[in-house]
Amino acid sequence: MSALTIRPCNAADVPALFSIINDAAQAYKGIIPADRWHDPYMAREELESEIAHGVTFCGAERAGRLVGVMGIQDRGDVALIRHAYVRTSERRKGIGEVLLAHLEALTAKPILIGTWSAATWAIAFYQKHGYRVLSRAEIERLLRKYWRIPDRQVETSVVLANARWKS
Repeated sequence: MSALTIRPCNAADVPALFSIINDAAQAYKGIIPADRWHDPYMAREELESEIAHGVTFCGAERAGRLVGVMGIQDRGDVALIRHAYVRTSERRKGIGEVLLAHLEALTAKPILIGTWSAATWAIAFYQKHGYRVLSRAEIERLLRKYWRIPDRQVETSVVLANARWKS
């Protein structure tokens, strides 16, 4: 297996980001509430809007091909990890772990991560890397403060924080 390289993504990577996100998001189909699922999971316009609103993506590349992506968004007093996805064919090879460590090294701010409460594998991944699920009241407050998501998504999501977060 060839070496993994982590690099910033740019405008030329948007088609690959779109492909990876929508491939990997198939794991949510039938898991998250049906009223929150769309096909594609993330429309190209939504991806471009996220980038325009400050989500900076890094990609994991192997043999010249992006195999995983993860975004970080500066929200003033915190940084958010956003849209962490690894191609289905590349899962369980440490790609998410390498991407997360890379993004963590980019900021000294507390890091918050939002994900679906039914995505137990994602929650377990972040907990394995030192994140903790916050209280329901704090989750709702933080999702409304730092994310731009509908109320229904707030109801069905959790927020995890790293050790720098002081609630």
